[in-house]
Amino acid sequence: MALIMPKEPAPESFQGYPAVSAARMKRLDELAQERFDLSTLKLMENAGQAVAAESAAYAERVLRAPVSGLAVVVCCGRGANGGDGLVAARVLRERGATVRAFLCPAKRNADGSAAPYPDYFKTNLDKARAAGVEIFEAGPEADLAAKLASAALVIDALLGTGSSGKPAGAVHHMIQEITRSRKPVIAVDIPSGIHPDTGYHSGVFITAALTLTLGLPKTGLLAPHAKRYVGELKVLDIGYPAELLKAAS
Repeated sequence: MALIMPKEPAPESFQGYPAVSAARMKRLDELAQERFDLSTLKLMENAGQAVAAESAAYAERVLRAPVSGLAVVVCCGRGANGGDGLVAARVLRERGATVRAFLCPAKRNADGSAAPYPDYFKTNLDKARAAGVEIFEAGPEADLAAKLASAALVIDALLGTGSSGKPAGAVHHMIQEITRSRKPVIAVDIPSGIHPDTGYHSGVFITAALTLTLGLPKTGLLAPHAKRYVGELKVLDIGYPAELLKAAS
């Protein structure tokens, strides 16, 4: 589909934070592990804790609802963004929310066998399940539409900055169902389907009420034409050292 070019460039910073590309953010993640011994699991735990705290605050501030008893649906991809979502799901459940997490079905290997989840994902999946989060694999039997209908809040943890192209398969289906539900959505890092560098979309995307971007704002989130999909934007501190953040500017 044809895309309308923005009339003005995206700002280079947001609330004092430099805007970064997806490639730059990936490199900063690598440096966090190589130089500062911040593991993927540690960063994921920090991110999920922060997402849960902001989600609870949003519910109280906007929905006028306490987190205890709040019905939340968390839609998770199979990568790091989904792992962040599982941590948030667990923490919200520990705070008294009723939480249902929907996972993308397993990818298939050439021999037809199911590809395993990454270790960090499985670790957080097991913890979420042990905490009482209801886990579903997206598909007809899971009836995502019905679960969304009874939810007060949706967390989009489907696609992060590592994704590109038009969402397909189960992710496409979940985005459509979330959109049809018309429930308020909190996006983890970026709204799924929005390009992190340009703010463009290919027709399948999430419109968020609140986007919680991790560590630093992504360039595409600041593009004028993306504001309607990003909603309110907040930058979450997930434990990157000040030295690392300074290097991004």
